[in-house]
Amino acid sequence: MSAYAIFDVDIYDPKRYQDFMSQVKPVIESCGGKYLSRGGAHKVFEGDWEPRRIVLFEFPSQEALEGFYYSDVYQGLKTIRDECSSARVVSVEGT
Repeated sequence: MSAYAIFDVDIYDPKRYQDFMSQVKPVIESCGGKYLSRGGAHKVFEGDWEPRRIVLFEFPSQEALEGFYYSDVYQGLKTIRDECSSARVVSVEGT
């Protein structure tokens, strides 16, 4: 079953964030992940959620997603992400 990661990102330093993005894409792909949406226009229909920049990934399974997220390589890159942004991250399984 596919798994989806949803990141809601607030970017403080766009230049540094681009450095992170260029390094993280190969890690995502090596775990079978792919971008479905990156910062496109969004609209809240209900509730009080005020997302900043939505990034949506698809992975072949929850295990693959967690393999990416908890990998030493991503955790190292996450320190860059944390220097230039903040994020809320959730995952959901689906078809």
